[in-house]
Amino acid sequence: MIKTIIFDFGDVFINLDKEGAMNNALNIFKIEQLDEDMTMINAQYEMGLIGTNDFITFYLQKYPQLLRKDIEDIWNYIIKDFPEYRLEFLKSIASKNNFNLMLLSNTNELHISFVKDQVPFYNDFKNQFDKFYLSHEIQLRKPERSIYEFVLNQNKLNPNECLFIDDTYENVETAKQLGIKTWHIDPTVDDIIHLFETCKSLFEHV
Repeated sequence: MIKTIIFDFGDVFINLDKEGAMNNALNIFKIEQLDEDMTMINAQYEMGLIGTNDFITFYLQKYPQLLRKDIEDIWNYIIKDFPEYRLEFLKSIASKNNFNLMLLSNTNELHISFVKDQVPFYNDFKNQFDKFYLSHEIQLRKPERSIYEFVLNQNKLNPNECLFIDDTYENVETAKQLGIKTWHIDPTVDDIIHLFETCKSLFEHV
């Protein structure tokens, strides 16, 4: 029986444009793919191992023709809309109090600040969860095994009683290896509001 539902954020609740964001960045930087140092600094920033100023300074030194605002715009291009009906769905689950609700997201300081500015109901959204884990705050990152072990251990969870929902294949696969039930959601065809129909067999006893 599922007792805990662990949700990703991007492309589960808030819509992202990953491909568009990458193409936009490559076009502005005038490169064909991210350099190794860029990939490394992005990962460090997402884990909170470096601060926002150091992150932006790295890019300004690498691309001195750009301004701080340019870097912020490139970085936040990925974030699109947050349909409010998904918040209402989440609230309907939370109100029944049948599950522990958690959010586990690879999210950095710039992105979450942008979301707070753009989504008027962000605090209402956050308040629906029993635990709210952002990678830059806990200095752990999916799909590393350690981030799932952290959530399981900190909350004394039985992995077989947890459902993890994420749009990234690698993230789901690591969770599966730990015995966590999963739904690899496809944002092009799936919607989180269909959770109980899609994962019906997992909730038959609820």
